[in-house]
Amino acid sequence: MGGKTLTRADLAEAVYRKVGLSRSESAALVEMIIDEICDAVVRGESVKLSSFATFQVRDKAERIGRNPKTGEEVPISPRRVMTFKASNVLKQKIADAHVQRQGGSKEPSSDG
Repeated sequence: MGGKTLTRADLAEAVYRKVGLSRSESAALVEMIIDEICDAVVRGESVKLSSFATFQVRDKAERIGRNPKTGEEVPISPRRVMTFKASNVLKQKIADAHVQRQGGSKEPSSDG
């Protein structure tokens, strides 16, 4: 992997270039969107960004885990975790990009 990381500043710059807001307005817009997503997830709401992904909070029950070093069983306390589920559109884009990187085509050729 080891590719470039997309940052908030990169998102703000993209908004600036494509939408035409000022740089400070673009940065504020990106912050507002991220804050709204975070607040909704913290409230336990599901956030669905069509053609991208769904973010949800899931409650995990208490369970017994095992220390891999010692083999000792230890209780793992109940907690809430956030899950990210990629949409089928995003999954297909990733698969298509992988095929292109491999130099192949997605569909078998009909050359005969």
